[in-house]
Amino acid sequence: MYTIICDSATSTLYMALLNNDKILAEKYYEDGRQHSVHIVSGIDEMLKANNVRPEEIKKFICGIGPGSYTGVRMAVTVAKMFAAFVKDCKIYTISTLALMASNLKGRVLSYIDARNGNVFGAIYENGLSILPDSFITLTMLKENDYDVEVKNGEYKVNPNLVIKLAKEVSEPLLLVPNYLRDTEAERNLHA
Repeated sequence: MYTIICDSATSTLYMALLNNDKILAEKYYEDGRQHSVHIVSGIDEMLKANNVRPEEIKKFICGIGPGSYTGVRMAVTVAKMFAAFVKDCKIYTISTLALMASNLKGRVLSYIDARNGNVFGAIYENGLSILPDSFITLTMLKENDYDVEVKNGEYKVNPNLVIKLAKEVSEPLLLVPNYLRDTEAERNLHA
């Protein structure tokens, strides 16, 4: 069974193509503001290089954030496109913070800079959430017990663990990213 994994919530755009547990292709794009340029073409390149047709994809796993507002929406939108146009493709989600922590052992403090001393952070152990995804100061996050930390732009993914941790979405077209906070415009409106 062919699976695509895609996460665009951080400055790193991550994509992988697997056949069961065999990794056929894996891409890390490190150019932060160019995810929209690479996301669809990157998936297309992976499929073509491995002679896989879109209709052969049976699982699409997308990172749902937290992270960049625009970035989070890209992977979710592409997943929704697959759900709408590729028959029998199931959509699954995973926290971006869990995806970032997937290749490390022990208690992993995973975080993404959210500016002004704040982060989107969590602590995972073997893929299980010890401290749930939160919008928190980095100082407060680091007060917790952990063995290793991973942050935006400095991670490698374990695609097979991501497949095991991902949760199926029952209504893919209603899928909403995990933003964890209002946009700056929304905060200013309510101030």
